[in-house]
Amino acid sequence: MTVFKNKSNQRDGFAIDTLIGPDMTIRGDLEFSGGLYVEGRIVGKVLAIEGRPASLVLAEAGTIEGEVHVPVVIVNGTLNGDVHAGERVELAQKARVQGNVYYTVVEMSAGAQLTGRLVHAAAGVDPAAVSAEAATPITAAKSAKA
Repeated sequence: MTVFKNKSNQRDGFAIDTLIGPDMTIRGDLEFSGGLYVEGRIVGKVLAIEGRPASLVLAEAGTIEGEVHVPVVIVNGTLNGDVHAGERVELAQKARVQGNVYYTVVEMSAGAQLTGRLVHAAAGVDPAAVSAEAATPITAAKSAKA
């Protein structure tokens, strides 16, 4: 009998290998592969292991204070630092990002807030290598009231 048989390893539709719970704070750089779901707080860099698939989901109650270097990044919480996503960035409705976002593909929902620059990088190009002068300044996207 498996103790965790009925537990789902998915959150918000993404496979999760590692969960940082709401009452957890990590201080220091974090390296990972697979799916990382953050409901707590990280103070330091979040880095995907080079050459391995990785995705980061920052939940509404989650906070990251530091740079993020992950191929797929979904933000619905607070992120203070630059985001370097080699594949895709999604800024969900409750996202609050203060820093530059380097992306290949970006999706931004109504209500998401970005104080920084959006910098497009062609597929296969390291987003960190793109010049900040090519950036498009964005201050905020506010939710439309119906």
